[in-house]
Amino acid sequence: MRIGIVCYPTFGGSGVVATELGMALADKGHVVHFITYDRPVRLRDHPNVFYHEVRVSDYPLFDYQPYELVLTSKLVDVAKFEGLDLMHVHYAIPHASAAWMAQRILASQGIFVPFITTLHGTDITLVGRDPSFEPVITYSMDRSNAVTAVSESLKRDTYKHFPLKHADQGGPGIHVIPNFVCIEQYRQRPDPAVRLRYAPNGELLLSHVSNFRPVKRVEDVVRMFQLLRKQLPVRLLLIGDGPDRQRIENLCRQMGTCDAIQFLGKMTRPEEIVASTDLFVLPSESESFGLAALEAMASGVPVVSSDTGGLPEVNIHGVSGLLNPVGDVDGMANNAYDILATAESRERYRNGALEQARRFDLQLVLPQYEALYRQVVEEING
Repeated sequence: MRIGIVCYPTFGGSGVVATELGMALADKGHVVHFITYDRPVRLRDHPNVFYHEVRVSDYPLFDYQPYELVLTSKLVDVAKFEGLDLMHVHYAIPHASAAWMAQRILASQGIFVPFITTLHGTDITLVGRDPSFEPVITYSMDRSNAVTAVSESLKRDTYKHFPLKHADQGGPGIHVIPNFVCIEQYRQRPDPAVRLRYAPNGELLLSHVSNFRPVKRVEDVVRMFQLLRKQLPVRLLLIGDGPDRQRIENLCRQMGTCDAIQFLGKMTRPEEIVASTDLFVLPSESESFGLAALEAMASGVPVVSSDTGGLPEVNIHGVSGLLNPVGDVDGMANNAYDILATAESRERYRNGALEQARRFDLQLVLPQYEALYRQVVEEING
């Protein structure tokens, strides 16, 4: 099958999932064409993978460049001349509407290419709830040949916030296909060299990975850590970057924790560091799935997280880690202590995290996408 994938090429979860999905499809023999404004950060060279840049001209008439229109034209071009069987767009805004326009243009030329829209979270729960986007998003999703969401929680939120037609009303319905990891690519035991670098005195290591935006509540990680270090010898690794980073750095200085916290910035493969830590912390205010938590679990690292959105579907309380209400810093510190206090507890939660992560292994999730691809192609071809 010849598949066009549209995604954001960034470090964010939707771009990572789309890229890894495309690479896995290529490994299965499918031909995959990535269509976006920059090369995805996780994209690797592969004989079945091709990249098409969406280049927006710098024209003085426009204060804001019309990316959606240029993307639409590129989709038409690639679909027509590369013979795509389907288009798979990740993140509704503006990819779903661009795919719909491209599909209509192609149909006017006698070329029928279905498109699938995958919802990842903030395109529905944050950005998509802006009333100015709602009519276009609703229209585009209703006209997708299939729609998928990465969690049951996101599916519920989508129907709650958008007047979509259900499957029995003539709409595409929403298929839940979760995010995934390739378990065999993760290191499940700490690297002694990494431990020595970041915990030279044998301290326990905590980690957090995010884009340092307010919704991630990185301040809660630091405040929880401050409470925990009164009970245990611990150090904290903060991985990523974003608008809240300076504020968090200032907070660490005010609290006098700079000697125990390290900011590592953006990393292409943060899980290689996370695998050598003892606990992953994700206190997000909103999290439609929690890919960062799953990647930690795939490394055998238990998780203390909030209980919002799709996180309870990923992090099973008492098995792979522990859950707290959003903002419960004291509760997070207590839960972190319960996991870390003894070697027996650490090993039990480590094993539970890895076992839970195996439920989301790529080999179990990829066939769900392939089956959906076959279904929509067969339906449009009659």
